[in-house]
Amino acid sequence: MLSFYHEHTAVVIGGGFYGAAIAVYLAKQRGLKRVLLVEREPALLMRASYNNQARVHNGYHYPRSFTTAYRSRVNLPKFVRDWPNAVKQDFTKLYAIARRNSKVTAKQFERFCRDIGSTIEPASPALRALFEPRLIEDVFLVEEYAFDTTKLAHWAEHELKESGVQILYETRAVEIFRSSDSSLQVVIETKHGLQELIACRYLFNCTYSGLNHFKGDFPGVQIGLKQEITEMPLMHMPPSLGGLGITVMDGPFFSMMPFPARGLHTLSHVRYTPHLHWDDQQGVNPYEKLDAYDQTSRVDRMIRDVGRYIPAVLNATHVDSLFEVKTVLTKSESDDGRPILFEKHVTLPGCYSVLGGKIDNIYDVLEKLDTEVFSEIKPAF
Repeated sequence: MLSFYHEHTAVVIGGGFYGAAIAVYLAKQRGLKRVLLVEREPALLMRASYNNQARVHNGYHYPRSFTTAYRSRVNLPKFVRDWPNAVKQDFTKLYAIARRNSKVTAKQFERFCRDIGSTIEPASPALRALFEPRLIEDVFLVEEYAFDTTKLAHWAEHELKESGVQILYETRAVEIFRSSDSSLQVVIETKHGLQELIACRYLFNCTYSGLNHFKGDFPGVQIGLKQEITEMPLMHMPPSLGGLGITVMDGPFFSMMPFPARGLHTLSHVRYTPHLHWDDQQGVNPYEKLDAYDQTSRVDRMIRDVGRYIPAVLNATHVDSLFEVKTVLTKSESDDGRPILFEKHVTLPGCYSVLGGKIDNIYDVLEKLDTEVFSEIKPAF
């Protein structure tokens, strides 16, 4: 049985980085007084915000999507400015171009980096010596960073408290309705199965892989989504690789990046990181599919392939693996771009769905929100 109404000006569903940042923005920058954040986990930033490669992009990763690359280059200094304590800069970042099967050549990559304004220079002979020269065309020293999700979570907890945002943990939104007076109503459910009805003027769906999985009047997003179950191995690297981040590109290749939250490195491989994929559809809950999946690691296959290019990685030790659902826009599959999804639902005025492909995309979302008009007027009941 549903309990009585709780009235809020805005409800944000999803306590990842995007949901937390949007809730803080609404309260601090836009002055909304009654903001509620609903998070299904017992703490903030526990799912996709944590279970990823923790990379603050500077554009290098996207030579086939100029817009994504350029926006990353523009947003990186903003991110470093706004979250300096969470950004790890004290490592050397290398990008290497494979001789075979790469979708860009070394010269094309250099030109692309200069076009977007990202720093690039030849790597030293000592760093080049880490790579198998028969498989690698060239190696470049670049500027790219990593972030510590645990420190971002501490920031979010502090800012939400200071902003007066109410947080409901271990609670999920299950239904979204439009009431007769055009306000929005959300049915939330605790882990014990207790349900309550929330009324609000504005609703922000920041559930990442769960964007389409609500009952009621919620229409779903108009653009196609692809879901992937991914594995991100956490590795203890040998001394020769400990202070490095390395990406070999562009195509079916790999990356290793510092993972500050655990003091380890992630290892990702385009061929082996995705374990399973499907087109998002109603009735197929991504999180239930993840829970039911046999999470057998593919790290041995990753290491064998990476070791052909960087022999020292054969001495790395697998510590753990992070399994998660990754969500991308179907239209981005061709160029590997990572634009944001920002959709206003016409049939549910005041309801927004937001999906970001990278953490620095948050500025693209906030720029969109700057153009929206919000008021503190309470819904009429």
